Amino acid sequence: MKKITVKNLIEFRGKSQRSKITFVNNLKREKKKSEDSSGGGDYWIICLSAIRNTFRSGNKDLLDNKIEEFNTKIQFTKDKRIINQYQRNIDILINFKEYDLESIQPTSELNFLKQTKAKSILDINGLPIEAKPCFIYTFSEKGSEEIGGVWFIAKIKGFKKSELGMFTDILYRYLVEHYSDDYYVNPNYCIAVDLFNAQEVSYQSIEDKDISILIDSTLEDFKNVNNLKN
Repeated sequence: MKKITVKNLIEFRGKSQRSKITFVNNLKREKKKSEDSSGGGDYWIICLSAIRNTFRSGNKDLLDNKIEEFNTKIQFTKDKRIINQYQRNIDILINFKEYDLESIQPTSELNFLKQTKAKSILDINGLPIEAKPCFIYTFSEKGSEEIGGVWFIAKIKGFKKSELGMFTDILYRYLVEHYSDDYYVNPNYCIAVDLFNAQEVSYQSIEDKDISILIDSTLEDFKNVNNLKN
């Protein structure tokens, strides 16, 4: 398999032992992205792009503009599937208008870094885990050169906080792997945000043991199942 996403791991955790074997086998086959895609798939592109732009610019008017744009499109759309997609994205944007984006970023000026596809796969326990955060940025804090990141994720009904912590964990490992030689990876600003429920988990929460660490045990189980089927 070329890559395993965090969403794959979350789905894997919820399956029976027999279903886990089938699931691992199916990962080798290409599948169309479902409407629950959490990695920036087309289904959620409306709300994801608007929230990304809002985070980067600090301009919440962009959310209202996107809501208005797609409310207008709904009026001229007859396909019920497309209408449902637009409405679900709009609902997230309306809910997210009250979310304090400033609370998940430092007050210092942010320098956004370009991410490359070559860095997106982490080898963890011999498995290719995909890390595709929305933003990686550097900033200066009391003379310290630091780095943080944010990963916005959308899924119908959202995620449990422990599941959201899996995204945070991978984000933190991604930053440590590629940037820790030059920057201090600040756990307070290594954050995954569930757009559906408008809640977040930082890596600091994991360090403080407020959120369970699930990645290592999940990968160990995944690897064992993968070995069983061979």
